[in-house]
Amino acid sequence: MENLQKLINDIVLRDTNHLFETDFLLTWEKSRQDIEQVLDIAKALQSLRNHNISTNVFKSGLAISQFRDNSTRTRFSFSSAANLLGLEMQDLEEGKSQIAHGETVRETVNMISFLTDIIGIRDDMYLGAGNAYMREVGEALDDGFAQGVLPQRPGIINLQCDIDHPTQSMADLMHLKNYFGSLENLKGKKLAMTWAYSPSYGKPLSVPQGIIGLLTRFGMEVELAHPEGYGLIPDVIQQAQKQAQETGGSFKIVNSMDEAFKDADIVYPKSWAPYAVMGQRTELLRKNDRDGLKALEQAALANNAKFMNWEADAEKMKLTKNGEALYMHCLPADISGISCERGEVSAEVFEKYRIETYKEAGYKPYIIAAMMLSNRFKDPGRVLSELLKKGEKRKM
Repeated sequence: MENLQKLINDIVLRDTNHLFETDFLLTWEKSRQDIEQVLDIAKALQSLRNHNISTNVFKSGLAISQFRDNSTRTRFSFSSAANLLGLEMQDLEEGKSQIAHGETVRETVNMISFLTDIIGIRDDMYLGAGNAYMREVGEALDDGFAQGVLPQRPGIINLQCDIDHPTQSMADLMHLKNYFGSLENLKGKKLAMTWAYSPSYGKPLSVPQGIIGLLTRFGMEVELAHPEGYGLIPDVIQQAQKQAQETGGSFKIVNSMDEAFKDADIVYPKSWAPYAVMGQRTELLRKNDRDGLKALEQAALANNAKFMNWEADAEKMKLTKNGEALYMHCLPADISGISCERGEVSAEVFEKYRIETYKEAGYKPYIIAAMMLSNRFKDPGRVLSELLKKGEKRKM
């Protein structure tokens, strides 16, 4: 409890109010101080719950989720985060709303927001559209609040878009901080963010972009590895390069999984679709061109098949630092011989690190709850301090 009190005191001292009533859309739009604040609030919330102390800071209110793509971990993490703070959860299902009948974004957003505190959105299907949609929602909320339609302006949390997956990368950072002992201990650590083979072709770019867009801010040696032609959004690459230079780390792109794994402290093998393919896919989806989509899928899968050896197996893990690098994945991983014939990772390697990947995923509800708390309360440190002082039991 002394450690928890010290942590909360640190949060109070660091309070800058930068996160208050501010959407969380891209990690690189936030200062490092704000990133650390979210991590510490998440840790405090986790500790309070582990000590059986209630963290219900809302007596009423809605947290609305809008998932335009399938999800397990993020969907349940958002719901868990809302429940942790005392908010009621409501999922906006477009097929059951008037959106299906042509209702505008501006109208829908205002209609769902009268008693809403937080809106979480996942929109990663269309390159160049997901993050833009979230900002359109934000503009509609600004207008509704300014015109007196809404009593408050709900905050928006990006639950994954075409550019970034901030709740995932922040959960990954929290995992790394705990695994290596501190953020300072990450300085100089080599992380290999590598493409890996998958028998599917349309996986978003946002996970690898989220990783290079966040972890280059902590003095790490980040290597992005992918076959030629599997590049990411150029703007994100430039952002990662800039951040690595500013923090004394490094950022390098290689076309060899073995080279990236060599002496790595952390490996993150994850499949994604090439930037150019995602662009074509977006155009075809918008045109509802099923034949074109089918042809693109076949061509992309054939190209993927050229790189089946891009798999995190025992031999590649031997190339890492002392052969014991930390394996990470956002889940679900394509596990060779289990979820597919050939995939991103061998069954042997995945099983060795399976519990660590579960722990990695387990930080996400607290990260999302920390984003919610920071958005709705100007002084989250004081709120956490009062929760600890009150000591109300979560369960009797």
